[in-house]
Amino acid sequence: MSEKEVILTLEGLKKLEEELEHHKSVKRRVVAERIKEAIGFGDISENSEYEDAKNEQAMIEGRILTLEKMLRNAKVIDEGDIHTDVVSVGSTVVIKDLEVGDEIDYTIVGSAEADPANNKISNESPVGKAILGKKNGSIVEVSVPAGKLQYQIMNIKK
Repeated sequence: MSEKEVILTLEGLKKLEEELEHHKSVKRRVVAERIKEAIGFGDISENSEYEDAKNEQAMIEGRILTLEKMLRNAKVIDEGDIHTDVVSVGSTVVIKDLEVGDEIDYTIVGSAEADPANNKISNESPVGKAILGKKNGSIVEVSVPAGKLQYQIMNIKK
């Protein structure tokens, strides 16, 4: 089975690379120090400090493996591939909720970069899927647990 492609903006790629470097150079060293200290306390069979540090070490190593895999499978969106005539990954889109009239700006990113609190939605999210490939003025319908929402694409920009 082939590994899933990870779609990233250049900014997202840099963030993942920085996180990986931080985990390898800082977090690994900190947790190794904690393990060493815990071993110094004596019997490790009933040492909660040692257990906590070993669990943290496993989580850090797991995250490093995940980040390495994401970076290995990264497909970086080229700025030149982002157009303003149609919604694509990397586009910033102004959509209008046709029921309440609110306008929202979203940047469409790959799932690894999704951050809804900062208006970065995944191309795999319901809204992301609905608006991908659509043009300015298009009206899309999005199925959500509460029913269906209708949005109109008001503006597409880089």
